[in-house]
Amino acid sequence: MTTLPPTSMRIGLVGAGPWARNTQAPALAAHPGVALSGVWGRRPEAANALAAAHGTTPYTGEAGIDELFAASDAIAFAVPPDVQAPLAARAAATGRHLLLDKPVATTVAAAREVARAAEHTGAASIVFCTLRFAAETADWITEQAAVDGWFTARAEWIGALFAPGATSEYAASPWRREKGGLWDVGPHVLSVLIPILGDVTRLTAARGPSDTTHLILRHTSGASSTVTLALGAPVGAVGAEIELRGEEGTVALPRWSDPVGSFRSAVDALIESVRTGEPHPCDVRFGLRLTELLAEAEEQAGT
Repeated sequence: MTTLPPTSMRIGLVGAGPWARNTQAPALAAHPGVALSGVWGRRPEAANALAAAHGTTPYTGEAGIDELFAASDAIAFAVPPDVQAPLAARAAATGRHLLLDKPVATTVAAAREVARAAEHTGAASIVFCTLRFAAETADWITEQAAVDGWFTARAEWIGALFAPGATSEYAASPWRREKGGLWDVGPHVLSVLIPILGDVTRLTAARGPSDTTHLILRHTSGASSTVTLALGAPVGAVGAEIELRGEEGTVALPRWSDPVGSFRSAVDALIESVRTGEPHPCDVRFGLRLTELLAEAEEQAGT
């Protein structure tokens, strides 16, 4: 397995689209413990532009992937999950550490291959579920996980990415249009509920209007939760809330911002996991569990 250089971790970035341009690349380039070792993109012009903006080397094509792996200690991913999974398994097989985006994959089999490859080589991994690393929410999750007596939770993450007149550049993402809010924002919600209420022991899913998915979950703590997820809602319906109710009263997830800072914290977590050899709670095994739950929900709810 690749070991760390004495002063910094060389992290290569796979992806040159909007998410890479807006979040991963700026965070990696500015991180004092990281050397951005290169940017790989499927489109040479995008890879060239992003690499030039951050003073690193562009890569493209099949050979370029291997060259980026060779120049790196770890690989960060900002590509669709069905592209990410096989490339991440390939990177882990070479001993590269992994900084994965959510969801890890859109099939359980593909997510399992990534987890197996990382386990085989001992590669450290982090799955970037934003709320687990955002400054405003990470400590809140830890605090609520230490509280006993939670009875139930309610979570709603409703977006208007595909509403008429929406201007988000992420609306052009084919995988988001195909998989909807369940797969795009579902990992964020589950990454909050599971650490606090425990793993999911029973799941019921049903479809609502557009791409809306409703979930009813039972957790190992005995608590239950209800979840509503959508990307195709009207603009006036947009909002994201997570509320817990229990013996100590009612608490709500704080507002959060700054995805670049959140990603920087995820990088910190990867570096610490490599340094100590201790797996992070939000690693590829957790990413596999999320994929299992999302796939079960998708099967129950139908298309």
